[in-house]
Amino acid sequence: MTGRFAGRVAVVTGGASGVGRAAVARIVAEGGTASIWDLDPAAMKDAAAETGATDFQAVDVSDNAQVEAAAKATRAALGRIDILINSAGITGATVPVKDFPIDSWLQVIAVNLTGAFFCCRVVTPIMLEGGYGRIVNLSSVAGKEGNPNASAYSASKAGLIALTRSLGKELAQSGVLVNAVTPATFKSPILAQMPQSHIDYMLSKIPMGRLGEVDEVAALVCWLASEECSFSTAAVFDISGGRTTY
Repeated sequence: MTGRFAGRVAVVTGGASGVGRAAVARIVAEGGTASIWDLDPAAMKDAAAETGATDFQAVDVSDNAQVEAAAKATRAALGRIDILINSAGITGATVPVKDFPIDSWLQVIAVNLTGAFFCCRVVTPIMLEGGYGRIVNLSSVAGKEGNPNASAYSASKAGLIALTRSLGKELAQSGVLVNAVTPATFKSPILAQMPQSHIDYMLSKIPMGRLGEVDEVAALVCWLASEECSFSTAAVFDISGGRTTY
């Protein structure tokens, strides 16, 4: 099969829905092979049937043992891992810091930041063996600007930007490139975790006056996951409808 991702194997966390699912569909359509890592077995089966993914692993990315087991299983099934897209994420509570539940803080950091670290840590050596890799971390405009009443989410996404820059510089001469995407609010299942008032606030900050579309974000993610991206690493790519200014 020909295409931009011919011969490449991608792991997509949170690949059963949202941007992750859209990225899986695009990678498979363009000749690649994809493994979906997600929590919901039923949703993964549905996503695999729709997108053509040939492997899926039930994994909580905040559990390092599960991440290591998933990487071992995917490599055994598909032979290699060339691409990692860290799309798994949760929003946590939407309240001021003074009222923020400690359990919610810890869970958001564990999934959004530590989970991405675990995945990068286990997949990077596999990529280095082949001398090639693309890692794309799905951060957020909240990681640049901070959203009020979303301290854990904002902090986790800011940390993900720093992780991207650090790892990208570590691997800059290895053939493994690491970049991040910082979307503004876009239409995805994660919105169900937020009150409408918070969604309205974030929408009010977007000069284009609309939410982003999943496929718009996935298009940028997939370029960063491809060989076409060859001289960008440790970088952060904005897709915010004009919201961010740096």
